[in-house]
Amino acid sequence: MDKIKFGTDGWRAIIARDFTEANVARAAEGTALWLKKNFKTPSIVIGHDCRFAGQMFAHVTANVMAAHNIQVFIANKFVSTPMISFGAKTYGASVGVIITASHNPPSYNGYKLKSEHGGPLSPEKVQEVEDLIPEKCSVNYTDSDFDKNVTSGKIKIVALEDDYVKHIEKSFDLEAIKKSGIKLAYDAMYGAGQNVMKRILPDTLFLHCEYNPSFMGQAPEPIHKNLIEFSNLIKSKGNIECGIATDGDADRIGLYNSRGEFIDSHHIILLLIHYLCKYKNLKGKVVTAFSTTPRIAKICKHYNLELQTVKIGFKYIAGIMVEEDVLVGGEESGGIAIKGHIPERDGIWMGLVIAEFLAKSGKKLDDLIAEVYEITGSFAFERNDLHIEETQKQNIIKACQNKSYDHFGTYKVDRLEDLDGYKYFLGNDEWIMIRPSGTEPVLRLYAESSTQAGAFKILEETKKQILV
Repeated sequence: MDKIKFGTDGWRAIIARDFTEANVARAAEGTALWLKKNFKTPSIVIGHDCRFAGQMFAHVTANVMAAHNIQVFIANKFVSTPMISFGAKTYGASVGVIITASHNPPSYNGYKLKSEHGGPLSPEKVQEVEDLIPEKCSVNYTDSDFDKNVTSGKIKIVALEDDYVKHIEKSFDLEAIKKSGIKLAYDAMYGAGQNVMKRILPDTLFLHCEYNPSFMGQAPEPIHKNLIEFSNLIKSKGNIECGIATDGDADRIGLYNSRGEFIDSHHIILLLIHYLCKYKNLKGKVVTAFSTTPRIAKICKHYNLELQTVKIGFKYIAGIMVEEDVLVGGEESGGIAIKGHIPERDGIWMGLVIAEFLAKSGKKLDDLIAEVYEITGSFAFERNDLHIEETQKQNIIKACQNKSYDHFGTYKVDRLEDLDGYKYFLGNDEWIMIRPSGTEPVLRLYAESSTQAGAFKILEETKKQILV
């Protein structure tokens, strides 16, 4: 058996090739051994999202846990990753497991670990679990009777979505959103957020809110190239003030304005800081991943907030949120968390905060972004994912390590930061970042300029320079 490795955000593999019942049982047993080593009376919350065979893999995980006499709470239907994290905290569980490959292509599934605090398990503890994964599961899980385990009480079926909806109803002024008259649109990308939005804001315009494990052949990642149909729908309707999209397990957000234009995560983070500070009078530390815009430093200075930059991977942000008073924690990829919820990225929660901001302020999304620009200056961000041969990818990374790039076309490098990837500052508030993905065979390029055309130009000049 190959070694199961946990990447930036859990273990992911192609279904039926490496993501099999046997390998999921191994991961589950490693988790069980870790639980018994670290907790006197361990318990676990388990769920799955909308991917193919999710329930089967969740049941395998539950049966392995039951065989190790670990109390299991399992979701009664598909759920989002934030629902598992919230469930772990709500039920006082030692750990949570969600069967999901998040935004990866439909051929993938995965296994994510969540902490008792309601966020990602820390990298150190994930490594401890990984080190305990056996070459073969000792439990004959195929003979384990899920129904018998339920009858005996070893496995308890729980309504995690109901718990999550009640939490939303307590935390948001949903009536203000409904009475404001703003028209919202929501694209679930066939993911696990589809039922929640129907329950809490039924007058929303819905797209791809049906069960479809194939995701129509598209990776359910809420970036513009995957959301063209949603963008066109907003444009065609003409009365949509805000469009919200979430990924396969609904922990990431995509956002659109009334013209069907994509609003990236950098702008969302800035909007959240602005709303929470200026309109709700809240304070706290801001923690962002290395790939986010330096404009966050400007708004933090404006509101006298401490800013900490961490490596890419929400687990690094969550670790700080558990220990400190954090107002906003966010990444470039759409994973954002705020004070008053769990230390977990949550696409639906962030979408509701934006909707509440619109309703309470009585302003348009573009007007609120203009308020942010008064503090930070206007800017545009673009990302390009290069699917290239591994050898070429490694050669580019080696060149970055050796500081071989002092310019990208006409752009001269002023300075380099390499906390996690290689961020080249080009002057005039422009920058380019080069980083290999932690979960996919991809080299990512990130660029920021004062205009979208400028950001695209930086990407093109960089590609010409490195793809030689």
